[in-house]
Amino acid sequence: MFSGSIPALVTPFRDGSIDEAAFRRLVDRQIEGGSAALVPCGTTGESATMSIAEHDHVVAVCVEQAGGRVPVIAGCGSNDTRVALSHMERAKAAGATAALVVLPYYNRPNQDGIVAHFTYLTEHCDLPILVYNVPTRTVTDITVDTLGLLAKLPGIVGIKDASGRVERVTAQRLACGTDFCQLSGNDDMTLGFMAMGGRGCISVSANVAPGLCAEFQAACLGGDWETARTIQDRLYPLHAALFSDASPGPVKYALSRLDPAFPTDLRLPMTPPSAASRAAVDAALAHAGLI
Repeated sequence: MFSGSIPALVTPFRDGSIDEAAFRRLVDRQIEGGSAALVPCGTTGESATMSIAEHDHVVAVCVEQAGGRVPVIAGCGSNDTRVALSHMERAKAAGATAALVVLPYYNRPNQDGIVAHFTYLTEHCDLPILVYNVPTRTVTDITVDTLGLLAKLPGIVGIKDASGRVERVTAQRLACGTDFCQLSGNDDMTLGFMAMGGRGCISVSANVAPGLCAEFQAACLGGDWETARTIQDRLYPLHAALFSDASPGPVKYALSRLDPAFPTDLRLPMTPPSAASRAAVDAALAHAGLI
């Protein structure tokens, strides 16, 4: 259903409010750079510190600005099943193509609770769902067997896998079927993920280097591994630098280096990246030939 380079969009803030004009420019830049779809209101979009109204507004703006040029996979996750459903309903009404739904965090449900959460969502809204597994943030992990059960539900179409375990690509394909869409959630591991049979990446680095990330994905999907490795070597320092301090501070700083008008504001408890992190970003941008 989805493939290629899919940026997990940052949300630009200015003086405490969403800078809608900057966000619209970012959407256009991503599409013009070859991104295959867009993800607003994920972790990189600071959804955790947006109000529900802000969250749903950003999704609607993204859909409007994309204008059907690429699909929009709306971040809809919550540790409250009812809130996740509300986000899905509003995303569907706005015209989103699918929902990205993270495993419930903090509550730490067991595997039965994970199944119940996603079953409830599919029963109450027909917007297709990509499960988002990121145990380093949620603590909760989804087993391959549980994902296999979810894959049988008509609304569950794939996974954004940020488990850091590339061997799961094969295990999940065997459990979920070859049509189940597996997208990497870790830029630095995506080369291996794609070689194992992944279809793309929901990427932080694509915010900064949409063209290179799109070229990398095209090479992987075309089986041109030599080109993919060359681009990987060019992008790898950027993948690392964007997580050299708490995300999305470094990626917003990187965007401001490419466009001085892009705001670097973060919402507490996030704070600006350190001097060492900024230096790493500068070096990575130079290595990639972006500055």
